[in-house]
Amino acid sequence: MSQPNKPIEDLDEVLKNHKLTPPEYEDILRILEGRHPNIVEIGIFSAMWSEHCSYKSSTKYLRGFPTEAPWVIQGPGENAGVIDIGDGMAAVFKMESHNHPSFIEPFQGAATGVGGILRDIFTMGARPVANMNALRFGTVKGDSDIAKYQRHLVRGVVDGIGSYGNCMGVPTIGGEVSFDESYNGNILVNAFSLGLVKSDEIFLGVASGVGNSVMYVGSKTGRDGLGGAVMSSDSFTEESKSLRPTVQVGDPFTEKLLLEACLELFKTDHIVGIQDMGAAGLTSSAFEMAGKTGAGLIMHLDKVPAREEGMTPYDFMLSESQERMLICAKKGREQEIIDIFERWELDVAVIGEVTDTARMELMWHGEPCANMPIAPVSEEAPVLDRPVARPSYLDEVNGKSVTDYKAVADQEAYETLLSNIEVSDKAWVYNQYDSMVQTNTTKAPGSLDASSIRIKENGKALAMSSDCNPRYCYIDPYKGAALAVVESGRNVAMSGARPLSITDCLNFGNPENPEVMWQFAQSCEGIKEACLALTTPVVSGNVSLYNETNGVSVFPTPAIAMVGLNEDENKVLPSSFQKDDSAVLMVGKTKGEFGGSLYIKALHGETAGSLPEFNYQAELALWELVIEANKKGLLHAAKDVNVGGVALALSKMAAVSSKGIVATVEVGESRNIFDESQSRALLEVSQGNVAAVEGMAKSLGLPTQVIGRVGGTLVKVNDVEMPLSKVKDIYFGTFAKTIEQDI
Repeated sequence: MSQPNKPIEDLDEVLKNHKLTPPEYEDILRILEGRHPNIVEIGIFSAMWSEHCSYKSSTKYLRGFPTEAPWVIQGPGENAGVIDIGDGMAAVFKMESHNHPSFIEPFQGAATGVGGILRDIFTMGARPVANMNALRFGTVKGDSDIAKYQRHLVRGVVDGIGSYGNCMGVPTIGGEVSFDESYNGNILVNAFSLGLVKSDEIFLGVASGVGNSVMYVGSKTGRDGLGGAVMSSDSFTEESKSLRPTVQVGDPFTEKLLLEACLELFKTDHIVGIQDMGAAGLTSSAFEMAGKTGAGLIMHLDKVPAREEGMTPYDFMLSESQERMLICAKKGREQEIIDIFERWELDVAVIGEVTDTARMELMWHGEPCANMPIAPVSEEAPVLDRPVARPSYLDEVNGKSVTDYKAVADQEAYETLLSNIEVSDKAWVYNQYDSMVQTNTTKAPGSLDASSIRIKENGKALAMSSDCNPRYCYIDPYKGAALAVVESGRNVAMSGARPLSITDCLNFGNPENPEVMWQFAQSCEGIKEACLALTTPVVSGNVSLYNETNGVSVFPTPAIAMVGLNEDENKVLPSSFQKDDSAVLMVGKTKGEFGGSLYIKALHGETAGSLPEFNYQAELALWELVIEANKKGLLHAAKDVNVGGVALALSKMAAVSSKGIVATVEVGESRNIFDESQSRALLEVSQGNVAAVEGMAKSLGLPTQVIGRVGGTLVKVNDVEMPLSKVKDIYFGTFAKTIEQDI
């Protein structure tokens, strides 16, 4: 170790490699009371103050997120959020990014993303019961090198997600996949998991009680993932593939053992708290556990189980090896804990204890190798007020409308949109995921709109949906982010469940670019507005910045996952046609809204237009109609109208159900069958129940029109038509043909 009060040699280079600025180093000297840090301490500050761990660019804008409601048990600040779902049960859920690792090494990057989010769930005491993912890729069509590489990334990411989730025995029940050139240099891989726990058996990541032991459990520590949090806090360049060593390597079979061992441990009274070793590994877990309570810790790093020879204190503190936990154990219960983890064939060791010093004292073979105050490191990371500037491109894109483009015949437009990879069924993806393990999935991938699982313990069901339209967010980050909340909630409502709370994964470009920070700030305000208006608070989330390559940032992508509750597992509402001869009602107004639409993108190659003002009361009324009509048994199916408009929504319902539809829709101009007006839904209703549903809609101020009848071998919407068999071939065949063309 370097000597106290003597700066490290080549300090400027060391700071550069650790992404620390000279002003931050001055702050470190202040915290250490004038003493120069050694390399271990530099590494700790670097990790804890990285963008990935400290949210130093985003904290300013995250403040003010609505986080409370009568059903919220635990909001942001813990490993995951928790909501009450009745009968002494709670749902624990969160979404996180693994973007940079997945671009560098798609299989392991995506796999360890799944592993990390699962640990966030079972660290809280919950058994994971459902996974989803939100994936964004670049151009995959064509023979260009970019398209070939993007197809390689799709295959690797999907393989990684499926391999880890399937081995863990957790069903992947839904998600979304979208494509845009803005992701050519930086794909997005966002993983969501939800678990169930008894409301009075939730565990938190805290360390307290002087003399209590600090215990390490799980896999041995290696050098894999070293510096991962810092790597994820920087932009990509052509040299980024050299960062492969910073991507963690996962072992789902070990994590399955860790899951079962932890759940067994939680049935005892042996521990005070437990924390996943995620980003920044042992550093973040130790500092966060102690920081929450004001405790101190002393840890003997030479007692940490090691997988490699010659590892240093720096390696142990900064490694992001997977499948590891840090436990604060009650004094005297250590052997019982050791017995549990050894029975599950996992490493376990007492590596330290809780003190009253409020300091982190790290020892190496009996000698001190770091001594730092905990609170400033964990709680006082720099909060930056970065410059913001409205992007100059908005003047051009907002100034355009659908009428500025050459007219396209409706039939041609329909065939182009139906065969677009954004629209096509993603069976190639979700068929690689086990969606039925645990036997609770009641609305599986490919069923349209939200996915759903039953809750065996109380006869209810949980619905969940992950949504974001990056095109909307590009042309209007504020309204686009708000609409991501709206869309996720609407999808949940279409399953008959009442939307309750969200988790988010805020993916943006380089925060050092004022235009990107403006996009981020606007998106946060949009989320706040929507969550307040819809009473769906934020209970957990993640920020991922620096999603750019060679100066090109991704579209603003604030992914939102909504969770809702259906009081009766037997009343989960389908989103595809169920019975021939039933009527189809369209609820809501078609207004000719094409801003950021797939219509403009697919037919004219641009992302342009503007988003109109949004009516939250109309949206809430739509939710209320579907939820209450479903409770009364008046509906066969419900599907929201969104990307590609009513023509594409009806086509999806027909393809999934193998039932035709002939519909006549009053939409004004003919192309409005493809418009993306909000707060609309298609309801399948038996002929005898049409009047009742229309009466409910009228009482809520919602316009309705009966547009057609289910059945036959044709999909026809106004003047657009196609045989059902061809619709199915296009809808179910496009994606696989595109992604597998190199194989």
